[in-house]
Amino acid sequence: MPEPTTVAFPPAFLFGAATSAYQIEGAVREDGRTPSIWDTFSHTPGRTAGGETGDIAVDHYHRYRDDVALMAELGLTAYRFSVSWSRVQPTGRGPAVQRGLDFYRRLVDELLARGITPALTLYHWDLPQELEDAGGWPERDTAFRFAEYAQLVGEALGDRVEQWITLNEPWCSAFLGYASGVHAPGRTDPAASLRAAHHLNLGHGLAVSALRAAMPTGNRIAISLNSSVVRPLSQDPADLAAARRIDDLANGVFHGPILHGAYPSSLFEATRSVTDWSYVLDGDVRTINAPLDALGLNYYTPTLVSAASGGARGPRADGHGSSDHSPWPAADDVLFHQTPGDRTEMGWTVDPTGLYDLLMRYTREAPGLPLHITENGAAYDDKPDPDGRVHDPERIAYLHAHLAEARRAIADGADVRGYYLWSLMDNFEWAYGYGKRFGAVYVDYATLERTPKSSARWYGEAARTRVLPPVAPGA
Repeated sequence: MPEPTTVAFPPAFLFGAATSAYQIEGAVREDGRTPSIWDTFSHTPGRTAGGETGDIAVDHYHRYRDDVALMAELGLTAYRFSVSWSRVQPTGRGPAVQRGLDFYRRLVDELLARGITPALTLYHWDLPQELEDAGGWPERDTAFRFAEYAQLVGEALGDRVEQWITLNEPWCSAFLGYASGVHAPGRTDPAASLRAAHHLNLGHGLAVSALRAAMPTGNRIAISLNSSVVRPLSQDPADLAAARRIDDLANGVFHGPILHGAYPSSLFEATRSVTDWSYVLDGDVRTINAPLDALGLNYYTPTLVSAASGGARGPRADGHGSSDHSPWPAADDVLFHQTPGDRTEMGWTVDPTGLYDLLMRYTREAPGLPLHITENGAAYDDKPDPDGRVHDPERIAYLHAHLAEARRAIADGADVRGYYLWSLMDNFEWAYGYGKRFGAVYVDYATLERTPKSSARWYGEAARTRVLPPVAPGA
């Protein structure tokens, strides 16, 4: 039985929302910004639904003051955003472009003036195209370029932003970008994806050190991982082994060196047919294992796997888009299954127990490290009523169930400090274009008018009262 809704969240718990630069900003050619890999990818025919791009997105670059005012009206206490690397450092090298940094200075000042805590993500998948032309994340030099970029942003904003995130979902950057090719830069090279994973890890560790040197000591640094809740289809030893294989590729490849100072030996063994890992140099893992102040966790749906009889790879149902290429190097003998239950417009099963399991896992994996749910949310087919209002009872039910699981984890000892709804408003959903609406705020893409959905009001009440409002009948 769910615990009573009158149980309050801790007084300092942050109720926030999250976005990313390419998905909302637009203004892709203004104030010195140059193309990122997502500009190139979205302008390549056949890569995104309907050929849609983030050229305008929802025009947050020009409408940020109104958007921050809307956050304040809703009662949000935190806002997680990302910085566009190519807006700050157009070639991925050299000095910062102050016009680009000025946008983020203005945004942060507006947030602080409204009493909203800013949480800054340095990298949400938009690598400057010139760095990809030089080899991208599979090349070691990209990690050092990322650290230089981190230092520039840290020096510019470290005096007013206390919460920092180095990378968002490096799994997606490495494996969707370089193995399956469903995300930018669209490459399909399993060996390159594993090199990219290591260099993303290395870039994270180098960036932590750069930020520590550039910012006040009280600032807090984290990384956001989309760690999978991997479940075996059965307790058969072959299915358990398949789950361990995917857990290594989804989770261990990142949290191993970041949290524990070592890659899983089973990961090396499982992928030796793809790569020899010779690019992991002496001292790399020590750099990656830089101490963190918090850990961000993004959760949407669990992953259900089994062994494939005879080594055949069946249809994928892991929620990461369709492709002839797998994002899982050296896992062709693993089958992915659709988990039972209601599904969102993304085809992802709604299973809030996975969030609880994830929080408790990292309570054990990283004892003493505060946790933030840096993304959680759902896409539904939201449409305005004739009166212009947007009712989304399914999203309210989704948020209630997942926040209740977060609260249950807190009661069971998890040090969860905040929840960031994905997303603040409807936006460019990567390869899906504008067809999937994750926002608590509805955006009319013809006029760019913003309309808070009923879920935004519900969530705002939760933020103000620190208690989960009831779910309306039928929601």
